[in-house]
Amino acid sequence: MLVQMLREIIQTPGISGYESKTRAKVIEWIEPYANYKVDTIGNLITELGEGEEKAIFMAHMDEIGLLITGITSDGKLKFRKVGGIDDRLLLGRHVEVITEEGTLDGVIGVTPVHLNIERKFDTIPWNALEIDIGAESKEEAEKMGVKVLDFAVFKKHFSVLNNRYIAARSLDDRFGVVALVEAIKDLVDHDLDGKYIFAFTVQEEIGLKGARFLANTYSPKYAIAVDSFACCSFLTGDVKPGNGAVIRAVDNSAIYTPSLARKTLEIAQKNNIPIQIGVTGGGTDASVFEAKSQTLALSVPLRYLHSEAEMLHISDLKALIKLIEALVFELE
Repeated sequence: MLVQMLREIIQTPGISGYESKTRAKVIEWIEPYANYKVDTIGNLITELGEGEEKAIFMAHMDEIGLLITGITSDGKLKFRKVGGIDDRLLLGRHVEVITEEGTLDGVIGVTPVHLNIERKFDTIPWNALEIDIGAESKEEAEKMGVKVLDFAVFKKHFSVLNNRYIAARSLDDRFGVVALVEAIKDLVDHDLDGKYIFAFTVQEEIGLKGARFLANTYSPKYAIAVDSFACCSFLTGDVKPGNGAVIRAVDNSAIYTPSLARKTLEIAQKNNIPIQIGVTGGGTDASVFEAKSQTLALSVPLRYLHSEAEMLHISDLKALIKLIEALVFELE
């Protein structure tokens, strides 16, 4: 079930600011179970329970990608990056261009080694690259339905490795979306000791914009992001896939509330939920709540973050879902 959900949501394109298709898929999933609303900026929100705002759990719907900025006279597409994309990952890639009329295949080409007379293999910057959709003129590209401000994503390949791992582009943060959906389904029929907000946020990859909007609306006791834990390197220590969910205690955006991290660790251990705790880079939606809430980020270890081969262990995702539900029942 989790694998199929991941497959569906990963194949649904939605870069920052263009999350409508992803939001529609999440609505399809939660509508049979719970009410929802969409705020002005595009966050999708479900509230369970009543009374005091106890906690908000956030997972972002957007992914990194490319925004079409122009069409050349010979039908190639110029673009800019949206979110943190390593220029080394662009060259020679297949992409999908998402237009109002549908989806077009495209490629970001590379000069063949046979023609590389100077034998230079330096990284080519993104602004020197173009997307080739097979058009031979600007007019032909426009007739194919492309226009400025359409967007493109890396063509998605979904792999199940050794019946244990999922590898695909945009696991960040579609696994978090799946985790929140599953938690909502499991919690909706329980009596809760306060109001719990589950928010599927927008524009995280370009500055936590959706979460900043939420921070103007909600003031919960706890603000918890469910997002990726980039691993595995000297920075992330002993955290590794297959050893459980992760308490992301520190990253570039925040030193999350230490007492909440310790309490979460205790709750996980009490409920026999495989758990790890560590430090990584990047930032999460929870950081924007630091002035008003106790904050934390929950994760699974993700190899090869922001590449086409992002990789997680399925058992870690199961542990994460159990941890979210345990926190709802046991946080005071």
